[in-house]
Amino acid sequence: MPENLELNYEGVERQPLHEFTEKAYLDYSMYVILDRALPHIGDGLKPVQRRIIYAMSELGLSASSKHKKSARTVGDVLGKFHPHGDAACYEAMVLMAQSFSYRYPLIDGQGNFGSPDDPKSFAAMRYTESRLSAFAKVLLQELGQGTVDWVPNFDGTMQEPSLLPARLPHILLNGITGIAVGMATDIPPHNVREMASACIRLLDNTQASMDDLLEHVKGPDYPTPAEIITPLDELRSMYETGHGSIRMRAVYEKEDGDIIITALPHQVSGAKILEQIAAQMQAKKLPMVDDLRDESDHENPTRLVIVPRSNRIDIHGLMRHLFASTDLEKTYRVNMNMIGTNGRPQVKNLKHILQEWIQFRIDTVRRRLQWRLDKVDKRLHILQGLLIAFLNLDEVIRIVRYEDDPRAELIKTFSLSEIQAEAILETKLRNLAKLEEMKIRAEQDELALEKQGLEKILGSERRMKTLIKNEIIEDAETYGDDRRSPIVSRDAAKAMDESDLIPSEALTVVLSAKGWIRAAKGHDVDAGGLSYKAGDEFLTSAQGKSNQLVVFIDSHGRSYATPAHTLPSARGQGEPLTGRFKPAAGAEFISTLMARDEDLFLLSTTFGYGFICKFSDMTSRNKNGKALISIPDGAELLPPVAISDAATQQIVAITSVGYIGVIPLRDLPHLSKGKGNKIINIPPKKLKAHEEIVGAIHCVSENDRLTVHVGKKFKCMNYRELQDYVIERGKRGNKLPRGWQNVDWVEQSE
Repeated sequence: MPENLELNYEGVERQPLHEFTEKAYLDYSMYVILDRALPHIGDGLKPVQRRIIYAMSELGLSASSKHKKSARTVGDVLGKFHPHGDAACYEAMVLMAQSFSYRYPLIDGQGNFGSPDDPKSFAAMRYTESRLSAFAKVLLQELGQGTVDWVPNFDGTMQEPSLLPARLPHILLNGITGIAVGMATDIPPHNVREMASACIRLLDNTQASMDDLLEHVKGPDYPTPAEIITPLDELRSMYETGHGSIRMRAVYEKEDGDIIITALPHQVSGAKILEQIAAQMQAKKLPMVDDLRDESDHENPTRLVIVPRSNRIDIHGLMRHLFASTDLEKTYRVNMNMIGTNGRPQVKNLKHILQEWIQFRIDTVRRRLQWRLDKVDKRLHILQGLLIAFLNLDEVIRIVRYEDDPRAELIKTFSLSEIQAEAILETKLRNLAKLEEMKIRAEQDELALEKQGLEKILGSERRMKTLIKNEIIEDAETYGDDRRSPIVSRDAAKAMDESDLIPSEALTVVLSAKGWIRAAKGHDVDAGGLSYKAGDEFLTSAQGKSNQLVVFIDSHGRSYATPAHTLPSARGQGEPLTGRFKPAAGAEFISTLMARDEDLFLLSTTFGYGFICKFSDMTSRNKNGKALISIPDGAELLPPVAISDAATQQIVAITSVGYIGVIPLRDLPHLSKGKGNKIINIPPKKLKAHEEIVGAIHCVSENDRLTVHVGKKFKCMNYRELQDYVIERGKRGNKLPRGWQNVDWVEQSE
């Protein structure tokens, strides 16, 4: 009894709850790790899988036998070796029979064993039948030849193998996934020929480097012709460290203008792919797709048809978007965690796995050869006794006929062992013919030759490795096949921006004085002639494309943006912008813009400050907007001015009392937000008294002209005439001629 246990007055053991809980959970964790969830490096199987394979071999369900009800197999597994749930056991059995789940299935199923669309849609075990596949011989062929240890089953009434003597590194061939307590495993499947070649390379040269092995092992090989697009450096890192990830991408081709998907990533459902694409179509996020069809059948297990809306659609761009937004491209985690030959779980790299498995294989073959050598020695010993009996046949017959204890007499007379004496006594009378002596001598010679060969192999490491190499080559030729999953280099998938998915149509956005917004198709829209609510009227408009953002600027200098295609139609009276954004109290929407991200605008205030800003710097999708331009107290924001050539254009600023200043546009800074620099100077006293403000700011080129309106009069000035008013930035400016100083408004034209 442990020292920390106490006995109460009834003799019942007492233990602190935290100690009991800790020990119980630790015991459970070790059980789950070692006896349930993780595979062994020797045979690459979890205990439930190993027991299913062994139970089926005991039932005689070889690849050449008839199928037997799966319920019979599950019953034997549960009753004899695996006291767990029948559903979990049957599911593990089904997984090993699914050709789309296992690279080399271990079970040959008959009936409904699920489909790639729904691997768990298999029929109940009372309906299906199964037997071992031919590949299962790789695990079972040497089982009865003294190759593995045998342990008692759960109730101690039978023996079961602790491992199966795998002739190939099965741990890497079919791969496996499992979740234990505190650890998990995700080992991808590989190709038999590649793994066999790598093992032979390592047998020939134990110092082979990772580069040497990767000449043979190109990468994982899944049971699907989908492409592995993981870069080679990532594959190398995965094999060096034992963990990483694998990316697989569907294969498609173009046929009569349609996109035909012919292969999907491992364990990806075609029905789910169609569902994901259809969801994007319903959400109007995939306008370039017109129709979807599933034309998969027996001859074409995967044939998904995507019909583009027109032949002008960029098919490769569309597929890159689908790869990024659906399971047409999928990433698989790799964590090569397994139980080693030392009985401990560990994440191993490729070289360590192959080295440890080769050592396991060497030990297995040595046990097999030693078991055979012991049998040969035993048979030679018996044959030697039988030969003595034939050479002294008359005396043997006399002893058997007349002696009370013929066994003891035979041992005494001919110096035989008990085994030899027993063999002589069990010999049938019809085997006493002269011909049998010749057979015995021939068998002796044959066994002596076999014994000599076995002893040579057991005594030579080189011969042992040659034997193992030949067996690996033989199995690779028998069960090997070409790689299914090609490893290719592809560009990274990229989901399209929302603007790329929206049709590019001409659009005019109309903003009313009360902040109501709407959009009309086309650019030839009479925005002022639209109907407005009572008390409301046209304020401003912007022209652009339906796949662009539209920006609104309020009287506090904050900017807001929203996709243009989401705006209500101009056939109605629109909707208030306050339903989309949350401007500060008292702020009013005063301007709207549409442009490309790189387009430039001049932002300025009536106090004469301004800066140059990109359109992309205004496109805040925040409902509260972005603080774009600082507006001094008492000032107002002037309408933004589009810039066509920042290097050559000039700024013309005209105040309300007729001062005009022309400066190069390049003198203003490029900012994403702020107050800007002073363009033209207005005396502070006049600003405070509201006697003078900047009334208009324009950007002019060589072919432009300005028209200054004063009452009903107007004065036109071309680019050359405007050069008379060039000043240094921030200066007072020059006054217009008498009679043109009370400027009402300024118009720009070419």
